[in-house]
Amino acid sequence: MARSLDGVVLSPVADQAPGQVGTRTRFVYHELDGRIWAEYEGGDVVRGRLVGTREGDRLDFRYVQLTTDGGTSSGHCLSTVVELADGRLRLEESWEWESREGSGTSTVEEPVS
Repeated sequence: MARSLDGVVLSPVADQAPGQVGTRTRFVYHELDGRIWAEYEGGDVVRGRLVGTREGDRLDFRYVQLTTDGGTSSGHCLSTVVELADGRLRLEESWEWESREGSGTSTVEEPVS
């Protein structure tokens, strides 16, 4: 199992559509006893939160966010935690909006030091 997400800062490796997370978005993760949560902001996202669970290297969480245009949205995400050869963490994600149309995949990872 990859190391704990507690205190880890991750950011997307590519931009998504407008009003979604992008390379300027920063996620700060927390983890305790199989529970995960994070705060995120940046780019088109004014403020976002996610909460869920971790079992091994699989995350299952729900997220909500407020965007710069005043819109709110929510969704569900399943992620796999991957420890890269250089020790950084990456999340390979499959997500789906629950409050609007749309789904996709994304990758977030720790920045190179």
